[in-house]
Amino acid sequence: MTWLKPVDIAGDAQAAYTTFLSDLDARLSDPDCDRSALAREVLSQAMYGRSYADLLSDAPLAALNLDARNVTFEAEYYLTTDTEKFAAVKPLLWLWKNLDLTPVGQNPVIAIPLRRILAGRIFKRVGHDFKCWQNVEFSVGYNMEVGNDVVVHRHVLLDDIGGIELHDNASVSDYVNIYSHTHSVLDGPDVTLRRTVIGRGARITYHSTVLAGSVVSDDALLATHALLRGDIEPHGIAMGLPARTTRLKLREASPLEADQLGSEGVDARTYPRTPDRKANPQFPHPTPGQTRRPDEARDEVQRPAKLVIGER
Repeated sequence: MTWLKPVDIAGDAQAAYTTFLSDLDARLSDPDCDRSALAREVLSQAMYGRSYADLLSDAPLAALNLDARNVTFEAEYYLTTDTEKFAAVKPLLWLWKNLDLTPVGQNPVIAIPLRRILAGRIFKRVGHDFKCWQNVEFSVGYNMEVGNDVVVHRHVLLDDIGGIELHDNASVSDYVNIYSHTHSVLDGPDVTLRRTVIGRGARITYHSTVLAGSVVSDDALLATHALLRGDIEPHGIAMGLPARTTRLKLREASPLEADQLGSEGVDARTYPRTPDRKANPQFPHPTPGQTRRPDEARDEVQRPAKLVIGER
């Protein structure tokens, strides 16, 4: 049972929002839709209260920056970004990002269903009742796999360049960062892509960070301000820097849940891993270990030389 309550607004406003959303959904469903033209028109109306043509005539600098064809994203500079896939979703990501800066994007009544419509055209997969609050950032968007009843709160970074899975009922709290790529400590351009998985009913809580390749099992929880660079077992609670599982929830799984956990659920101990991928052809091989602890370095210097037979 949800702890949220329904909130009503004026009927005429709700009717206007419903009409707008239905029209947007229908236009995006048209295979001949020019997504860039549609996005710039919606942004012009939401941000400046006028048509794009009028804005272009009066304020060309403002107008030109509403068209995704006239801007670049950080992801477009990445060697690993699929140019064709990103071109298809770029106008919708631009619409999403900029609407969040307007009263439309700050109003959950219209903004949450609007993001749900956009997610259905951006993500690799999205289930029903996806709830995303404002100011969420994606790397490319098309590598997001989202289940049913997933909630993503404010100011979250979802770096999906290497792939992110958010399974059914997962919850991502405010100011969380979830990554799916990692850099070599010696060579920054040596980038490895690793899929990151958040299991069913798992909660990633405020200001925490999940590093690339981590698997958070079903019903697990990552504590506030924690840094996860590994896995969390089912029902585990991990905390700290780096995060360690310090508690297990006192929860008995129903027979149905137990059966699902064995077949469809996420258990970090058995969940199938996708192979790491390299993002830069200049570094095609797995990155070897490149660090040692300071005490190891001191031990190397202070360790007495071994006696070699034949030496004086």
